[in-house]
Amino acid sequence: MAKQELRVRKIKMPKYQLPDVLKNKCSQEDYTHWIYGKASAHVRRDKKRGNTVATTILYRKAIHEAVCNGGDRDAYTDQPLRWDLIRKYNNKDAKKGKREYKKKFADMPTVDHVDNGTGEPDFKICSWRTNDCKNDLTIEELKKFCTVFLDFQKRNRK
Repeated sequence: MAKQELRVRKIKMPKYQLPDVLKNKCSQEDYTHWIYGKASAHVRRDKKRGNTVATTILYRKAIHEAVCNGGDRDAYTDQPLRWDLIRKYNNKDAKKGKREYKKKFADMPTVDHVDNGTGEPDFKICSWRTNDCKNDLTIEELKKFCTVFLDFQKRNRK
């Protein structure tokens, strides 16, 4: 009897496995697409800022680590993130809906640089709203601004 060749079908596992905290919140496919897109965008921007060590491989790994370390919640507010919104934003709809459309995506996760983006990647995962508010501020600068803002609002209630 001839030897039968046993063929083992290799199942290709994603390089960046969907973290347990995101199970049932988004698909593996959407998560992978999100990581690759965010890494590419940050590398392009950081290279323009003069970062000579930025690579998509390094950034993908750092982004994935940030997600694994509590990426189901906003790193600055501890509010839950809406992972079901990734890959749903539509530029045509945004042009039509303007501010009201964008507000629907306020809790969508995004990637924030902890530093200025010119060295090794150091990321936190936060909501789009938080990222817009924080912009390029450090945490201390943001706290100071928020204190000034809130103090003024208290003094000028109408």
